[in-house]
Amino acid sequence: MNREEKVRVIESLTAKLRVGSAVLVDYQGMDVARSTDLRRRSRESGVDFVVAKNTLTRRAADGAGVEGLSEFLVGPTALAFSEDPVASAKLMAEFADQVESFVLKGGLLEGGRVLDEAEVVALSKLPGREQLLAQIVGGISSPLTGLVTVPTTPSRVWSWRWARSPSRSRAPNSHR
Repeated sequence: MNREEKVRVIESLTAKLRVGSAVLVDYQGMDVARSTDLRRRSRESGVDFVVAKNTLTRRAADGAGVEGLSEFLVGPTALAFSEDPVASAKLMAEFADQVESFVLKGGLLEGGRVLDEAEVVALSKLPGREQLLAQIVGGISSPLTGLVTVPTTPSRVWSWRWARSPSRSRAPNSHR
């Protein structure tokens, strides 16, 4: 890798570290099939999986003003960037469970907060952005649905009772 390529990598990593979250992993020992599967699933989840040299990542972290990331930059390190911190944490934690040699190292939240492995695992257990939005919409729409159905309920009950009342079941002008 020549100097210009290194500068481009550092600039790209710096930009990603400034605006998004990241999960750092040790990917050593993964076979080609697992690696291909990880990259495919990363794309599908909106996670950008990047393998970069530790020295370049360290310089990018310094450029982004992120402190405390250097302790995780030992050995083979890949970064999983995402706008949704839960998405990358879930995917990487899932792979760590499936592949013995795939190890979570730590993470970074937007704003520069560095996470250790246990915090990344805890983050992976939270509901994702889409699920949280669905819960919020469900929480808002549920009372509204109830509000709409309550005024119509008495009329429905009355009409049901009226239709099944004994006086309605008799034929007109019939005598007992």
